[in-house]
Amino acid sequence: MIADLSLYLVTDPTLCGARGVAETVRLAVDGGVRIVQLRDKGATDAETADQLIELSRVIDGRALLVVNDRVEAALIARARGARVDGVHLGQGDVSVLRARERLGPEAIIGLTANTSEHLDAVAALPAGTVDYLGVGVIRPTATKPDHPPALGIDGFGALAARTALPCVAIGGVGIDDIERLRDAGAAGLAVVSAICAAVDPTRTARAFLSRWRASGTPRVLSIAGSDPSGGAGIQADLKSIAANGGYGMAAVTALTAQNTRGVRAVHVPPAEFLRQQLDAISDDIVIDAVKIGMLANTEVIATVAAWLDAVRPPIVVLDPVMVATSGDRLLDEDAERALRGLLERAHVVTPNLAELAALSDRPITGWDDALEAGAELSARIGGAVLVKGGHLDGDDVPDALIDVAGGVRHGYPGSRIMTHNTHGTGCSLSSALATRLAGGESPVDAVESARTWLRESLRQSDALDIGSGHGPVNHFGGLWRRGGLEAAPARADLRDRWWDRIAHVRADIDELSFIRALADGTLDRERFLFYLRQDALYLREYARVLAAAARIAPTPHEQAFWAQSAQGAITGELELHASWLAPGAGVEAATFAADPAPATVAYLDHLRSVAFGGDYAELIAAVLPCFWLYTDLGTRLHAGEFDAYARDPQHPYASWLATYADPAFEKATEQAIDHVMHAATESDAAGRRRMLRAFEVSSAHELAFFAAPALHASGG
Repeated sequence: MIADLSLYLVTDPTLCGARGVAETVRLAVDGGVRIVQLRDKGATDAETADQLIELSRVIDGRALLVVNDRVEAALIARARGARVDGVHLGQGDVSVLRARERLGPEAIIGLTANTSEHLDAVAALPAGTVDYLGVGVIRPTATKPDHPPALGIDGFGALAARTALPCVAIGGVGIDDIERLRDAGAAGLAVVSAICAAVDPTRTARAFLSRWRASGTPRVLSIAGSDPSGGAGIQADLKSIAANGGYGMAAVTALTAQNTRGVRAVHVPPAEFLRQQLDAISDDIVIDAVKIGMLANTEVIATVAAWLDAVRPPIVVLDPVMVATSGDRLLDEDAERALRGLLERAHVVTPNLAELAALSDRPITGWDDALEAGAELSARIGGAVLVKGGHLDGDDVPDALIDVAGGVRHGYPGSRIMTHNTHGTGCSLSSALATRLAGGESPVDAVESARTWLRESLRQSDALDIGSGHGPVNHFGGLWRRGGLEAAPARADLRDRWWDRIAHVRADIDELSFIRALADGTLDRERFLFYLRQDALYLREYARVLAAAARIAPTPHEQAFWAQSAQGAITGELELHASWLAPGAGVEAATFAADPAPATVAYLDHLRSVAFGGDYAELIAAVLPCFWLYTDLGTRLHAGEFDAYARDPQHPYASWLATYADPAFEKATEQAIDHVMHAATESDAAGRRRMLRAFEVSSAHELAFFAAPALHASGG
């Protein structure tokens, strides 16, 4: 089994104060702490064993328990019946090989590591000797005054990247470090003072765990039967988990032959094989939540119960599949009795009204009766019950979350959605709820989110047109409608695609008589000056468009880039134009004295219209061809690709051609491309289409602009 290290409490008797270590641990585990390390340097082995026995009783199987350094104390406590899962060792403590030998292959052994040499030593050990590393300190801490130099988050990430073992960040860790540490590769956070000294350890632990869960992708396991038609069972669960932001896994309890009209046959594989499925998953993957659905018989239920007791997943949502919509009982008496025992291992139970009546051993005649039965069941199992009103008569179909021990009684009103596509709604809701809980939402909020998603999926279900009976919900209908099906490409892929989309424009520019004559030196001076006059008019307005991009840029870095580009167009490019158009006079009115040609007017009108719309991403896509096409064309011109004479210092336009290969402009072009591609990958599909359209239109205007001198000559 791979340990869930997400929230790791290290005890400190001084910080726990009058409340004591045991009570602090009880409250912290109530809040979701997944592993507790007893650390008391001043206690003897016998005293440490006594504390382990007390903590084992307090934890009661809800979290892992390890002891700092004291292998002998762990063995003493185990001999006296305590559940001690393992030991955490420092670099100067007993040999990890010796600890593994004494505690056995199933024990959890952690080791402190804070240098590259430590990692090298761990790598040299036999596989399976160490289960995780405690890496730190992250920053200086008063709870361990003899700590090594602080690593910081970057230092932690560098060490974590060098080992395949899970790494727990320890030492001065605060709640606001969670996202950065998880991004740096942390498998969990070891917390001391933040929880031990907290006024309310339960609330503090919940806050840490909620932030941790929200920072990752929930890993949710469905234990249920299959539905080959895809509407219920594990097929529905996996869709629901994905639709609610999780990564779904499945262990199959039963195979069914069914469709939207009913079940034809059921095959139950050996329970031993089910356990092999479950062990294969939990030996490799940390499971954030488990959803349990169809459990066909007593042996299957016992197998799941034993696995839950061994792995202790942090969230268990049980959908007690006991009674069919027709009212038929799906389990025999022994299996129902076993399932009732399984309820106590669940954090949330989601029965329909018929199943709630069976579990509470009472008839349910209305909503008030259902709420009373739900409260009785919650009190009996010590967990929450989601009472569902979908089988009530009438248009109102409320739900309610009741957790007697937690003091929760929250109602969710709702009106019936008129559709016959209700196949798998119970499976879908419970797996969505498990995913939302694993994502860090509170139970009340998680039910609200799951219901909202399910009701949307029901409203979208008619679009599927699946089967002739009770069809399935449309698990992804809302997501498809809002987000479409187009995947967000990587920047490099998008860059290649855009460049390829204007390949015909680039080829046509290469064949223009203006470009060819510019390369071989035969270009008529008047045509060249015409081009410069039009380009001066263009650049004056182009600078204003670049300034507009700077004004609405989302980051200071982008704002500075577009502003600098606007300045470069005025102080750099136009000065070069003026040196040809009005030598010695500088940029003045004469530089802009020409009448704009039709191609110039059209290009500038296009840029102004995009700028007027105020869409930053579309605007920078529109200005990109002026960077990209000029850099590409100029580099090849200067390299002599069109004519070797372009490289000759005696070329009549040598000074102009040299500007095309300016390294600074090439660097600016790469920055411009990067900004545009970043905006495109961050945009939705519709936004990317608008950006590409603006880019392609500007590219076509570039072609027309280069073609204009030849048209001017033929018309003059």
